[in-house]
Amino acid sequence: MKAEQVTPIEMSHQGYRSLVVWQEARQLAIRVYLLTRKDSFSRDWALTDRLRRSALSVPSNIAEGDERESDRDSVRFFHIAKGSLAELATQLDIASEVGCLPKAEAELLLTTCNEPGRKLGALVKARSRRFQCGTAVNRFDEAPLA
Repeated sequence: MKAEQVTPIEMSHQGYRSLVVWQEARQLAIRVYLLTRKDSFSRDWALTDRLRRSALSVPSNIAEGDERESDRDSVRFFHIAKGSLAELATQLDIASEVGCLPKAEAELLLTTCNEPGRKLGALVKARSRRFQCGTAVNRFDEAPLA
């Protein structure tokens, strides 16, 4: 069953699975995981492990952030997800340079990293604005936080 999509700025009342940014990050993590199963990665366990860990970290931190009770807490996890996305991009670039990944495939994946990064930036700004303006809400009861 496909999750309903909401804008990255909305606090997801249906849970993190409805966030487009989480869906994109999840797909990227799956692509990276499948990519690292290829023979070209079989001899470089460290790079394979780092690629998988950083790729898995992005949707995991988006999910954890969205499930947090406050916008301030959520933003912290969204920043971690954005950092993991930068780690992943760096590791993809290195994988390409050392011959584990064809340059064209690396460029495609690097381009794919841009959209979740942009959406995470928008999500961070929106949630930050709410707690900086005093309009932050508790995710579970939707009452303004004191």
